[in-house]
Amino acid sequence: MIVRCRCRSLLLSLFMLLPPELAVAEALCGQLTATGNPEYPPYLWRDPNNPERLIGANADLLDEVGKALGLDVKVVYGGPWSRAQEEVRTGRIDLMAGYFLTHERQQRMDFVSPAFLHVRSVVWVRQDGGFPYHDWADLKGHNGGTLVSNSHGQQFDDYARANLQLEAVPSARQAFEKLLLKRNDYLIYEQYPGMALAGTQGWDTQLKVLDPPVASEGLYLALSHQSKCNRPELRERLAQKMKELVAGPVPEQLVEKNLELWRRQQVGGKP
Repeated sequence: MIVRCRCRSLLLSLFMLLPPELAVAEALCGQLTATGNPEYPPYLWRDPNNPERLIGANADLLDEVGKALGLDVKVVYGGPWSRAQEEVRTGRIDLMAGYFLTHERQQRMDFVSPAFLHVRSVVWVRQDGGFPYHDWADLKGHNGGTLVSNSHGQQFDDYARANLQLEAVPSARQAFEKLLLKRNDYLIYEQYPGMALAGTQGWDTQLKVLDPPVASEGLYLALSHQSKCNRPELRERLAQKMKELVAGPVPEQLVEKNLELWRRQQVGGKP
């Protein structure tokens, strides 16, 4: 008993010697906050019963990771996509629950490998407004749309900056509305989230997707450089668990499960 008490006292003394900000971090890092694109079903969207919370395949995956590692991971609404990224960049929120990897983003985040899902970004056009399309070069000369601070992979981003005319808006709904109002000739957006939004708004008969996709990019967890919880041991534990999960069927199963959940919610079914 005496030895145990001395050990406890020693640990407490060492903890007290930590700088205040590190001591607070050590005390709180059993809980992480995460966010992402709130218009991204079946990957992420706002919980109809609690709009300050995000649900979806990415949130479910983080819940599984958290339980396995003994962490409480809360996936919260951080605002529209551009603002959510800023919340993570500054460390006000610890973790991005699904992020495409680019050189610029690696300056602000530590990406946890491997990617847990791969997402297709496609060219959306009006049913009456298509044009011949076989590769990126066919987008030249047309006025395109995208989202503020969105990425479709490093290669396409670099090509688009140098060769394409893309107008960015804050939300997916605005982007599709601009397309339907003929203010853009096409829109670059992810396939599943676009299908989900178009279906709920009754736009699916007015829109179509051109093949091939512009990119198929991996979705990663990404820890903010400014997060007080961003430590090598946490990144290592997250990476190890992610390797285990992506080796099996869990990520794709969660996509299918949440695609069905999203559909039920849109027709008034219970979650």
